[in-house]
Amino acid sequence: MFVTAQLYVLLVAAGSAVLGQSTGVSRFDVVSVKPTDPEAQNGFMFISLPGGTVRIAGEPLRMMMMDAFGVKAFQISGGPDWVRTERWDVTAKAEGFPGHIPRDQENAMLQAMMADRFQLRVHTESKQMLVYALEVDKRGSKLTPHIGDERQFRPGYGSLIVKKGRISSLADWLSRSLWRVVIDKTGLTGEYDYTLEWAPEPGDGGPESLGLPPAPPEAHPVVNAPSVFTAVRQQLGLRLVAQKGPVRIVVIDSVAKPSEN
Repeated sequence: MFVTAQLYVLLVAAGSAVLGQSTGVSRFDVVSVKPTDPEAQNGFMFISLPGGTVRIAGEPLRMMMMDAFGVKAFQISGGPDWVRTERWDVTAKAEGFPGHIPRDQENAMLQAMMADRFQLRVHTESKQMLVYALEVDKRGSKLTPHIGDERQFRPGYGSLIVKKGRISSLADWLSRSLWRVVIDKTGLTGEYDYTLEWAPEPGDGGPESLGLPPAPPEAHPVVNAPSVFTAVRQQLGLRLVAQKGPVRIVVIDSVAKPSEN
């Protein structure tokens, strides 16, 4: 099943815990990599299955790197254009896992897969860049503590509706949308309900923020709403404070398209 960009944001921002038993396995035993069928270029998928299997469909290498290295699109530097524009389907399986592969172990195995099949070589750097601290406004938070079990994270163009959401997920979503690291400094540890409405800037939250290929600009309706910075303060009782801070950058040293399986 393919997912849309909006659903991908929902799944990533809402967060999910996949339980599994860690083993000493560091690589997948079987890996298939092939270009995505041009007829299926509009969808993409990343799913971890029981039995030590991972299936990826319709993802550029940059998007795979974002998942495996735990970074946003703006934290990946270098590499040829095809890293960002050409999509791939990957099926990988590791023996010895009756359930799901634990997330940290799966990420290390995905990194090893990309090193083997894409000849990906990287190094990391720390750069001082503009970041945003997400803080509670002086007048106090306007978030509503959640009651019940219903969970929702529904992003749209200029809107975000959340039920049972953690502030860490909001900071992660804002980071993708603003192309800047957003650090949660609110000290709020609960789960909350809130609605956020704002007037997006051109390019905010576009497909590239998810690691997808660039898309032609779309005509959006004029939204009579405040900027996201004003909306966060007025509607949530939080604020985004610009400051300088260290940002982890994954630099591509070399990479090559994979050979046929």
